Amino acid sequence: MKIIKSILDKILSVFCIILFAAMVVLVTWQVITRFIFNDPSAFSEELAKYCFVWLGLFGAAFLFGENGHMAMDFVKDRFPKPLRLGVELFIQLVIIAFAALVLLKGGGNAAQLAMNQINPSLHLPMGYLYAGIAASGVFIIFYAVNCIYLILTKKQTLEEQQQ
Repeated sequence: MKIIKSILDKILSVFCIILFAAMVVLVTWQVITRFIFNDPSAFSEELAKYCFVWLGLFGAAFLFGENGHMAMDFVKDRFPKPLRLGVELFIQLVIIAFAALVLLKGGGNAAQLAMNQINPSLHLPMGYLYAGIAASGVFIIFYAVNCIYLILTKKQTLEEQQQ
């Protein structure tokens, strides 16, 4: 599990770096064509939007894998230590349910519905944009399952494991 997580971490981090670099290049090109050549590039604006959306989705999944997301620890910390493990497991199960229903199922449905809509400047189906929602849901589910595995095997909260 640890090897798979490290490989996925590396893939997501490199993918996010590539998306960010592409977005910088595309927006720079958009500025140059708009203000220097007085002929704005339509494809670069649309492709930068795709990069921005995917960067947010995959960056959130990567951050989730690093346990860097926002959390209300003060609620969980009020419980005694034995109950804290149960609460943390419950939190991970709620995350899995949310990611499965909203991101995976909802994002998959949105992508499927939008596959018939073609982006006029890129000539690509709009469903590709929404497919990132479902893909990030898969990654978040994997990371939550990994967290459950770590909690059950080490009998410690994630916070204690990081110290």
